[in-house]
Amino acid sequence: MNTITYMNVHNYFKLNGFHLDRKDLCRVAYSFIKEGEEYEKSVGDFILDWFDTKSYLELNTSGTTGTPKIIRIEKQAMVNSALATGDFFNLNPGDKALHCLPTKYIAGKMMFVRSFILGLDMDFVAPSSHPLLHNDTKYDFVAMVPLQAQNSLLELKNVKKMIVGGAKMSKSLEKSLLKLNTETYETYGMTETITHIAGKKIGEKYFTILPNIKISQDDRNCLVIDAPKISNETIVTNDLVELINENQFGYLGRIDNVINSGGIKLIPEQIEDKLSNKIHSRFFVTGIHDPVLGEKLIVVIEGEKQDLDESTFDDLDKYEKPKEIFYVSKFIETQNGKIKRKEIQESL
Repeated sequence: MNTITYMNVHNYFKLNGFHLDRKDLCRVAYSFIKEGEEYEKSVGDFILDWFDTKSYLELNTSGTTGTPKIIRIEKQAMVNSALATGDFFNLNPGDKALHCLPTKYIAGKMMFVRSFILGLDMDFVAPSSHPLLHNDTKYDFVAMVPLQAQNSLLELKNVKKMIVGGAKMSKSLEKSLLKLNTETYETYGMTETITHIAGKKIGEKYFTILPNIKISQDDRNCLVIDAPKISNETIVTNDLVELINENQFGYLGRIDNVINSGGIKLIPEQIEDKLSNKIHSRFFVTGIHDPVLGEKLIVVIEGEKQDLDESTFDDLDKYEKPKEIFYVSKFIETQNGKIKRKEIQESL
């Protein structure tokens, strides 16, 4: 069997209705760079980088949990990731896909790679918070961030399968999506794993890994990913997980967010989960220095001060109840909309 390489463009591949091969794509890339909108220019750059003589791309990490850095990723590893996604989500040549993510980030780049490699018929639109507005096309496969999914609830009747990633999905969004016929998956991954290495159908508790991935835990109970077709090195994450079996894990939260309050270890993400239906503005749970407890648990809410009902914290255990509530007019975010907890916490 011939190995599929990054120089291949599947003969079923279409971009905005047109069959394009490698030469055509490079021509389109030049016109995007010369005459395109801002979002098209980054696509033009990406296409030319993809088909040049180098075997790798240099990508920026998002900087959610640390300083953004540039990492080198092999193009063949991106092809292998696309093939694994095709297998896991059962994508077939000719399937209609929508690309509505910024190509500046790995998720946007990978939608292109999946389309070239798997032969998808892809519509590419400007990234916006309401990507399906005034669009009645029926799609087999769409990738969105939670905000886009939230704003597209009325239009998702035209989408067969959707993956949602880039940020945690709220309980209320999950509830709304469960009422629809769209098959929706939450994905787990990062730039280093070339987007997702696992997915879970909404409503399910555990993530299931994609083909050719092995998972384990280190002595901190954090997830360790062995994906030889994607990365030459084992990837040690800072994500606390519960290992269910060799193919499944439950995500608990980030070890760097854990609060040690009077010797009790508290995982903010689990507390946030319990509060997600009670606090309707954006918020997060964190710890700040306390002379007695070492760290005390607080809730930080975006926006104007509000009167929270007594019952807001009823579902929390004794130690999970916040000692204080802070209000911040606007959260500091990364460029792709993730909350910078540490910076906000330090500003308090």
